Amino acid sequence: MYTLWIANKNYSSWSLRPWILLKALNIPFNEQLSYFEDGKSSHEKFKAFSPSGLVPCLVDGDITVWDSLSIVEYIAEDHTPVWPKDRIARAWARSAAAEMHSGFTTLRQMCAMDCTNILKLEKITSELQHDLDRLDALWTEGLTKFGGKWLAGDSFTAVDAFFAPVVFRARTYGLTFSSASQAWIDRMLNHPLMIEWAEAAAKESAIAH
Repeated sequence: MYTLWIANKNYSSWSLRPWILLKALNIPFNEQLSYFEDGKSSHEKFKAFSPSGLVPCLVDGDITVWDSLSIVEYIAEDHTPVWPKDRIARAWARSAAAEMHSGFTTLRQMCAMDCTNILKLEKITSELQHDLDRLDALWTEGLTKFGGKWLAGDSFTAVDAFFAPVVFRARTYGLTFSSASQAWIDRMLNHPLMIEWAEAAAKESAIAH
């Protein structure tokens, strides 16, 4: 059975991705939560289980896989529902997930994930608006092109998991999107696993540095 190492659910956006995917696909795993160090780097602490000193990290017997995208691809080798069945949808989903993995820097900097609070931005800069517009375009494309309630069709797949942290950011900071994108955001926020994650985040006493 997989062991998935994660950090604080209130703050660790990267941890949410493989966690919700494994849960949504009913893939058994052991959850190991290691809190961020308060006021200092968690790198050395996390190196006890993660070669990069970062979370998430997946352990499968004597195999260790780190980085959320690598973890998802590793899981997909044995669980094909990770990605859409249709080749075109699968290519789009992989591209969108990779873009989220490597991009949207301003969004990350200005809108850190916080599942339990409602926060107000002083202003939406042009750089942030650019990220929001691109997100809206991506989500609308997937919802329109593949005609499902999830981003790449009728099934929840890795591409939905990769944008799950943005959903919490949208709620926390009151970010606005088109009606189609907002409908998907609302479906995500009402997903039992997103509710489970947020409820667990609200109970955490440890805080990120």
